Amino acid sequence: MIQNTSIHWNENDQPREAIWHSENGIAPHKKVVTGDDTLTADDAYHLACEGTAILWKGDFQNARQLLQALVRRIDKPSKKSKRAGKRAVKTDEVAVQKTAQDIFNQHRLAQSQRARTLGMLLIQCNPDHTIPLRRAPDITQACQEAYGIVSESYVVSLRELLGVISAHEWRKNGLPILADGDGEPIFVHPHYGVFSPVRGEYIELVCNAPLPKSWNKDSVAFDIGAGTGVLSIILAMRGVQKMIATDLDDRALACAKENIALLNLGSQIEVLKANLFPPGKASLIICNPPWIPARPSSPLEHAVYDPESQMLKGFLSGLRDHLLPQGEGWLILSDLAEHLGLRTRPELLAWIEEAGLEVVGRMDTKPKHPKAFDESDRLHFARAAEITSLWRLSSK
Repeated sequence: MIQNTSIHWNENDQPREAIWHSENGIAPHKKVVTGDDTLTADDAYHLACEGTAILWKGDFQNARQLLQALVRRIDKPSKKSKRAGKRAVKTDEVAVQKTAQDIFNQHRLAQSQRARTLGMLLIQCNPDHTIPLRRAPDITQACQEAYGIVSESYVVSLRELLGVISAHEWRKNGLPILADGDGEPIFVHPHYGVFSPVRGEYIELVCNAPLPKSWNKDSVAFDIGAGTGVLSIILAMRGVQKMIATDLDDRALACAKENIALLNLGSQIEVLKANLFPPGKASLIICNPPWIPARPSSPLEHAVYDPESQMLKGFLSGLRDHLLPQGEGWLILSDLAEHLGLRTRPELLAWIEEAGLEVVGRMDTKPKHPKAFDESDRLHFARAAEITSLWRLSSK
């Protein structure tokens, strides 16, 4: 949503202002200059590094090229990440955890600094979401999907704007998640700001896990933190008769409802705004909480970062009260946090025990995403060892 703050700059010796928009919660830049096609990449990089934002007035496609030039200057090949990864592999367990946490914190700091520098290139949009620049694309629909209808001109970083455009393409084209009975792909359409289920390994786990014993008697399931609705859709395809999907995020709720409607599953799946559990009990309750117990730096990171494992603990502590007899809770969780020293396996098992639950089964899979194989990644030592599991939990 458009923030109720303004950004100020001088143009042609006249003071100007517009509404400032940042999905990442970044405050309006204090120092803003205008830039056009005569601005060199080196000069732009120096301005951005010193905290001066550049409101672009030249050709839009040249602005995109300038942003890529800034990326190349920031992401110069470095041997530091490889050395840091090797230092994390030590024999002493405490040293491994401490070093892994240090590397993770350094990585997040570097990513934050990188995002801030790249976010210094700004674009002004008209109230109808058009861009008054040469060779600017038509982004009206993309911005309406992400920002809604606005009444005033606004300024946004080019990097965020490109993310909005990319999200529109994801939403328009969809993401294949599995095949139907005829072998035709089934798609979900992620919305802007809603976590996209690009990691298919955990989807395969949900497709293949054995259904609980109570399923034949009570074909009722809950999907906690539905996001795009992908897990509800999979369970509906597996024959669930009644599914209740919950989420607190309005974008996620709208996204799940749209995907369910597109697949004509509205008679099987109900979408509710709720904090974790809906009223009642179910034979199967599934949850794929954020995997990293750290504080998100922006609202867009809530699907990845779970401060102090709040959602994970909330799911575990409330699960027993919402399970029907012989029902199961399916917890989908990566152990990446364990390799980063942010959570231990004994801690997770203790939370399960304290919640009055027991593990009746577990299915594991290795990640297939490119970062798991990128040795130049600062966190490669953890990503290469990562396992994603579907924990089958029941009441004691």
